[in-house]
Amino acid sequence: MDKNVKAANKLKMEKIIKNLEKRNMMGYYCDSVDEAVEQIMALIPEESEVAWGGSITLGEIGIKEKLKEGNYQVNDPMSFTDPQQALEARRQALHSDVFLSSLNAITMDGEIVNIDGTGNRVAAIVFGPKKVILIAGANKVVLNEADAMDRIRNDACPPNCIRLDRKTPCALTGKCSECLIKGATVCCQLLTTRFSGIDDRIHVVLVNETLGY
Repeated sequence: MDKNVKAANKLKMEKIIKNLEKRNMMGYYCDSVDEAVEQIMALIPEESEVAWGGSITLGEIGIKEKLKEGNYQVNDPMSFTDPQQALEARRQALHSDVFLSSLNAITMDGEIVNIDGTGNRVAAIVFGPKKVILIAGANKVVLNEADAMDRIRNDACPPNCIRLDRKTPCALTGKCSECLIKGATVCCQLLTTRFSGIDDRIHVVLVNETLGY
């Protein structure tokens, strides 16, 4: 990444972290993936029950393998090929000590915006796990909620649908058509997190690199 772009990203992320504090959420700036992994691990006590939602970002930074190798009780819903087992693992994830997920967009004012197909990610962010750790690359930063929705629908959902082999209009055109297709639509639930009612629950790790969709 160009050093000047990186410097500008850092300024944005520092502003976001201050605004997260106003919303009773904690933010952390990380200059690299290695720093991000170190920060995430520092937030998770050993022997914790840890789970996560589907995320390209989590795969890119290698945190899942790190946790599986450590002294943690790991629930990986993505490891099951049987749909019923995977669904039950997603339900059990709501009882975890720590839930990891990427986020789809974060505004300069500190609002977190997510879109979900199954709903397990947004459910866990709202309620259940004792601690939620959200990871975002610089590409997830937007000005406001309207920009967040535009980014998610037109920059995140099309490649995600292609990855998941979903037969949606956006997978063919690259542009959201607000489709309503049973078994294919990935934008079923929309969640904006503007404040955490529980202290020390939502932690946002901002990474000055391009990560995920």
